[in-house]
Amino acid sequence: MPDQPLADASHGIAQPARLVPWPASISDAARAALAAAAARPAAPDWPALEDVAGWQARIADLDAMMGAMAASLPEDGLALATRDMGGATVHVARPMPAAEDGRVYLDLHGGGLIAGAGAFARGCAVLAALRHRVTAVGVDYRMPPAHPFPAGLDDCLAVYRVLVAAHGANNIVVGGASAGGNLAAALLLHARAAGLPMPAALVLMTPEVDLTESGDSFATLAGLDPVLPQGLHAANLLYAAGRPLDDPLLSPLFGDLAGFPPTFLQTGTRDLFLSNTVRMHRALRAAGVAAELHVFEGMPHGGFGGVPEDDEREREVARFVAAHWGRVE
Repeated sequence: MPDQPLADASHGIAQPARLVPWPASISDAARAALAAAAARPAAPDWPALEDVAGWQARIADLDAMMGAMAASLPEDGLALATRDMGGATVHVARPMPAAEDGRVYLDLHGGGLIAGAGAFARGCAVLAALRHRVTAVGVDYRMPPAHPFPAGLDDCLAVYRVLVAAHGANNIVVGGASAGGNLAAALLLHARAAGLPMPAALVLMTPEVDLTESGDSFATLAGLDPVLPQGLHAANLLYAAGRPLDDPLLSPLFGDLAGFPPTFLQTGTRDLFLSNTVRMHRALRAAGVAAELHVFEGMPHGGFGGVPEDDEREREVARFVAAHWGRVE
């Protein structure tokens, strides 16, 4: 008989040590990707909150790693520019020949709200332009330790304000993955408070919408997501800079989501942020928002990295966005 879980009525279930196999229900390429990710060295512990030099060094390492991931992206057929927009730095990727229909995809990059500046932010704009064949604007928003909340969110709002004035909100789709999903949802709360209209649609890929990390999957999937094996509590505290983590502009899951545009949400059964995504979907539905939830078998945080399941995810996102341009209130 295998070891049985040890029940503790006041706290939960203590699981004995066990081997969790790679799922047989996914492609061979996806299983290989899970194994390769799990074989990478464990990340070092986060610095102490007051260790500014330690955070700067750790963030520099993350930026280099993430920038290297973006370096191989194809840029043929795109016109690329980095410039100021509303006081914030943006990367603009425009498919050529350029469409003149006014559509813009506003992309907010991931990176735990502390990393992903520069090359990675540019790469995310490139991916969005290639995926949707429209102009993509990626916000290279400010981040801690020099610029904690609300600096990055304010950058996103400044860019959104410029795009709404130039293109109209119904020609804009806002999207982000992970930390970018946090900012994408928080941006809509921020924009509504500023009197700006909602965009045509919202795309939240494995979004970091609860910085309190109170969801079930933070416990049940700890150590099982090879991309994000543990939560980001220390980074969340650095970003929040003393503000309560359940503030809706920090954790938009807890905000008033009524009036949000149609929303696409994606996660996987091995994604540490599975609960974030599922709970955000339920909160949107409770607020009367049309929301699609896509949960991919065996997929970790951010995807497998170029296997058939990732291609299927890309097709679903492209379909959703194509169906929602020009939404009229």
